[in-house]
Amino acid sequence: MANTKSAEKRYRQSLKRRARNVNVRTSVKDAVKSAREAIASKDGSKLTDSLKAASKSLNKAASKGVLHKRTAARRISRLAKAAAKKKA
Repeated sequence: MANTKSAEKRYRQSLKRRARNVNVRTSVKDAVKSAREAIASKDGSKLTDSLKAASKSLNKAASKGVLHKRTAARRISRLAKAAAKKKA
């Protein structure tokens, strides 16, 4: 356990940050999952909406530092590529 007041505070802060990061990661996973389901269902309007939401969610997570910016870019690219493949 922490020995100093500053270490105790850092521990409390890390718990708050972890809870926030877990929440953001979960929302990203949900958005990506719904996008993949839309790609599989081949529903055009649902596909564009879910792809836009997933992209927004990934970009937001990257800007907050929860995901690395290149990881977010890679995931967005792969989703867009899969969507384009299904549309064609």
